[in-house]
Amino acid sequence: MEKIVSRSNLVAALARVVSNKGAPGIDAMPVTALRGYLIENWPRIKEELLAGRYLPQPVRRVEIPKESGGTRMLGIPTVLDRFIQQALHQVFEPSVRSEVLRKLLRVSPGRSAHQAVKAARRHVADGRRWVVDIDLANFFDRVNHDILVSRLARRVEDRRVIQLIYRYLQAGVLEGGVVSPRVEGTPQGGPLSPLLSNILLDELDKELERRGHTFVRYADDCNIYLATRTSGSG
Repeated sequence: MEKIVSRSNLVAALARVVSNKGAPGIDAMPVTALRGYLIENWPRIKEELLAGRYLPQPVRRVEIPKESGGTRMLGIPTVLDRFIQQALHQVFEPSVRSEVLRKLLRVSPGRSAHQAVKAARRHVADGRRWVVDIDLANFFDRVNHDILVSRLARRVEDRRVIQLIYRYLQAGVLEGGVVSPRVEGTPQGGPLSPLLSNILLDELDKELERRGHTFVRYADDCNIYLATRTSGSG
């Protein structure tokens, strides 16, 4: 937690959140007001984080249409919570990646959907022209909090960090003026969601590697590339 609230990490987190812009959360605070708010309130917030007392605010529910039909639920955190999540992400993300995971394409700093496409093209050019598409239906809405936290605990010793992430998972959702509790899922919309998805899907990556498959995963979208149709049957 001390690394998370260090000055250098916070300066980088603030720059990232401000550059990303984005809509306000339930408190209606715009990104442009964040710097001034932190100047006035950061000593108190820092003390709460270090003491394990900080309580995130609920997210604002927003639904956007999906290309495949239906809608996708986004949970927009307050600007302050986006800032804290970004600071947490910058420290936490490198500590959970093993050498094996660094070889895989996933949502992380410096990665993009374009790189996923390039990786897929390389596999096809290598003769793997049959593709098995793995569809994890409503993955982000169905994440089991207890399982995810247990996976986090394997990698992080600081209980304050685990507790903070758990509180972000449990923060309610504001819709129609009513805050509803959240017992599962990690709504997309904050900096932590892609990282948490990678942690939970680590077991999938390892199983596909164990079986010797060539694959590309970008968040919850995963394709396995095969040389023959027969090898993809069953």
